[in-house]
Amino acid sequence: MRAAVRTGWRIGAAAAAALRGRAGRPLSQAAGEGGGAEGGGGGGSGSREAVERLVREHPVVVFMKGSPAQPLCGFSNAVVQILRLHGVEDYRAHDVLQDPDLRQGIKDYSNWPTIPQVYLNGEFVGGCDILLQMHQNGDLVEELKKLGIRSALLDAEKDQEKK
Repeated sequence: MRAAVRTGWRIGAAAAAALRGRAGRPLSQAAGEGGGAEGGGGGGSGSREAVERLVREHPVVVFMKGSPAQPLCGFSNAVVQILRLHGVEDYRAHDVLQDPDLRQGIKDYSNWPTIPQVYLNGEFVGGCDILLQMHQNGDLVEELKKLGIRSALLDAEKDQEKK
């Protein structure tokens, strides 16, 4: 596990550098790579009930700017990259830029003022900073395990041990 966390730290540090503007380009802008379903708000409903349905529609849900294939802000990109690093490809992503009501509705629902927002099993985890911290300290591996998702970092650790 420590090797996985160390490996994650290096990539986590790169993500943090990108967020601070030290990297010239986003971590990835590859279009069409995995990343799960992309949805808008559908109908402009930012009501608590509509947001609740979206949050609970899948074990991993991300409200972001843009899509996993084309994030439109560095923080959203970092969340996509962290999930990708862990091998999480099956998740729901909702582009809040497509629906102003959803953008405000998700902020009201979580009482959290910023986007992106990550939900695991219907529970608000946090934004980019929290997900990055969980990635760096290994908590994300454990949280994914609770959802029945095996982090790809664990497989990377096994590969390192074989060498």
